[in-house]
Amino acid sequence: MSVGERIRRARAGAGILLLLCLAASLAAAPAAAQGGASGEEEDDWGGAINLGQDTGDDAGDDWGGGLGIDVEEDAGDAGGPRRSFWSLDGFLRLDTAYAYQQQEPVGDGPDYRGLSKLRGTVQLELNLDFGHRWSALISGQASHDAAYGLKERDRFTDEVLDRYEQEAEFRETYVRGTLLDDLDLKVGRQIVVWGYADQLRVVDVLNPLDNREPGLVDIEDLRLPLTMTRVSYYLGDWSLNAVAVHEIRFNKDPVYNSEFFPFSQPLPEEEIPPDGGENTEYGLWAQAVLSGWDIAFYWARIFDDTPHVEVELEGFVPKPRLVHSRLTMLGSAVRVALGNWLIKGEVARIDGLEFAALPDETRSRWDVLGGLEYSGIRDTTITLEALNRHIVDFEDVLEGGYDNALENVNQYALSYRGDFLNQTLHAVAVWLAFGETGNRGTVQRYSLTYDVIDALAVTGGVLVFQSGDKANFLLDHGQDSDRVFADVKYSF
Repeated sequence: MSVGERIRRARAGAGILLLLCLAASLAAAPAAAQGGASGEEEDDWGGAINLGQDTGDDAGDDWGGGLGIDVEEDAGDAGGPRRSFWSLDGFLRLDTAYAYQQQEPVGDGPDYRGLSKLRGTVQLELNLDFGHRWSALISGQASHDAAYGLKERDRFTDEVLDRYEQEAEFRETYVRGTLLDDLDLKVGRQIVVWGYADQLRVVDVLNPLDNREPGLVDIEDLRLPLTMTRVSYYLGDWSLNAVAVHEIRFNKDPVYNSEFFPFSQPLPEEEIPPDGGENTEYGLWAQAVLSGWDIAFYWARIFDDTPHVEVELEGFVPKPRLVHSRLTMLGSAVRVALGNWLIKGEVARIDGLEFAALPDETRSRWDVLGGLEYSGIRDTTITLEALNRHIVDFEDVLEGGYDNALENVNQYALSYRGDFLNQTLHAVAVWLAFGETGNRGTVQRYSLTYDVIDALAVTGGVLVFQSGDKANFLLDHGQDSDRVFADVKYSF
């Protein structure tokens, strides 16, 4: 091994160590002040609070109660309890993955065999309580993947290293509070979840996803926050909500020469609309939490996260570019509890879809989802979801070329979650299938998580990609990307 290679590997390891040491030192301060770390808490303003993520039905997001941030004894003359102005939460995590089926690279191409991930991540969440039903959250995340430094780094393109090796960004960061008894405001970077499905998306269209490592984590951990302004009004069992999305941000997809990029050539240049102004995205929704069932209605005016190709002529030379269409979505979601069963349904009509083969036309699409969840076995939940996406007035010309579209796209998701050993051992199995009978491939993930202590969890598992009888260019490309994975997470 050359001296330069040893230096690169040492720097990669030092990056992980630096992240861990930094977060550990930050975690120690509030832990010492509060007399110990706290675990996960419910997003209930009448009790303890976790400002990290909205839930699909905003369960527990009751802004009419008081803030429940850490209570301390007042050392002053009053002698009574008082609320702490701030608290610091977060986690440290080390993720590893080993690709055991990757083929030897061609020529000087990137080598994804063996250790494909050694990523250290730190996330910090600063909770602020201003009193009078107003609070704020500032959360940020930074990560560094040492696996690239342990390989022949010059085999990877600058774009791959920029997107995968290290990253730092603000996560959910906002101010929220009560304007009137029944009127609330929330401004800043947020995640808003629509619908009740666990694995598949129909009406959940506001936040983009991180798709760079398909199948490895659940959808709840893939959503990317957006800067938006949200207003909520409460009327009996109903909540009426409006949101304006000011930040234009699309899915994080695999880039050219990365492990899961399915094409042999880079994509055309992507046109990203500027933030705000006429590009502002909008959403309206009304939802009710009723006795034994919930229902919601949604409308959105958004950009399509998946771009289409438009071809322009520069002289006599065609030049393709990726453009995001402006879409309108109208949909609804419902779930009904019947004993140990939970029945779910979602439907949406999406207008404004554009295709390269039909340059001056638009199409509409119906998305329909049905789901069942069974919890009649102790500490066990089994969920099945089925989805169909149907393009209206489909034409055969859309099946080839840049579009590669299908009139009907079918997906299925089957998941099992079970807790053992006094709920300290958690088993998860997720099976995603594509095509009417799974004939366009499957993605399977099996994992075990053990809670060593309340704040420390260790996970191990396997991820398997299986191509089908019919073409699916994403899974056909990724069929050699099977891997075992493990992570260690410390929360504070």
